[in-house]
Amino acid sequence: MASGRRARSLTTVLALGALQLGIVACRSEPARPPEARSSGAVQSVRLYVLDGGILESDPARYRLKPEEVASQPLSVAAYLVVHPRGTLMWDTGAVADDSWMPTGQPVARHLVLSNGQDRRVTITAPLKAQLAAAGYEPSGITYLALSHHHWDHVANANDFAGSTWLVAQAERDGLFPQGRTDPPQPSTYAYLQNSRTTIVAGAEHDVFGDGTVVIKASPGHTPGHQVLYVKLARTGGVLLSGDLYHYPEERSLNRLPIADVDQEQTRRSRAALDVFLQQSGAELWIQHDLVAHRRLKKAPDYYD
Repeated sequence: MASGRRARSLTTVLALGALQLGIVACRSEPARPPEARSSGAVQSVRLYVLDGGILESDPARYRLKPEEVASQPLSVAAYLVVHPRGTLMWDTGAVADDSWMPTGQPVARHLVLSNGQDRRVTITAPLKAQLAAAGYEPSGITYLALSHHHWDHVANANDFAGSTWLVAQAERDGLFPQGRTDPPQPSTYAYLQNSRTTIVAGAEHDVFGDGTVVIKASPGHTPGHQVLYVKLARTGGVLLSGDLYHYPEERSLNRLPIADVDQEQTRRSRAALDVFLQQSGAELWIQHDLVAHRRLKKAPDYYD
């Protein structure tokens, strides 16, 4: 009888010890890294807005006068779309993360482009840090799509070389032209040349096959320029403009940028977009509109 009690007592002690060890083990277990969040964790589409800083600009480049615009500087933005079937990175900013050191305060970066232009961008937070705050890393992003190949949209493109790149053939040809070694800022996207690539052909490309995330061709600013439609359950439809517009006053005053490769094509793309906006009820987000961009909530918050 006594030996039985001793056995039960020993069993209890061992069980309590195992329980305590288990508690210690649970407490000491490292937190799951941000990239452990999978695309399947969401039930509906989300849109994260990433802040790429403030770009000095001259409205005259867009046939506008300083007194005609609400803000002369432009915003730089990138976006992460999270869908139950995967993720899409849309544009990647103007300043490469590995080219500057965050200080907690705005940092001014003077960039000398391959064409000799000197442009100033004031930036606060790296792109990858903003992605991490939302729970994602470049290595886990399913798709990359760039509105176009200009330097202020492709600065961190190399980080997404493991994603499937969605690009129009005419735009890809602009990034990797035959017989040229100096396309715009090639070092920032050079790795894409060997990425898995889907050539976007035709007027639309339905990214996830359900009509909620659609790339729409809008050439003119560049040969293969494209915009992105995102249908959100609560927010409604949103159309990300790329550089079809830079200032909202371009739209209200019907002005065309001086440097577009085909201004008449830009005009046609804008007209087609207006029809789509009217039919779909989507809201146009002009990516470079600093006034509007400042009002948007930023990652890790999101629109759904």
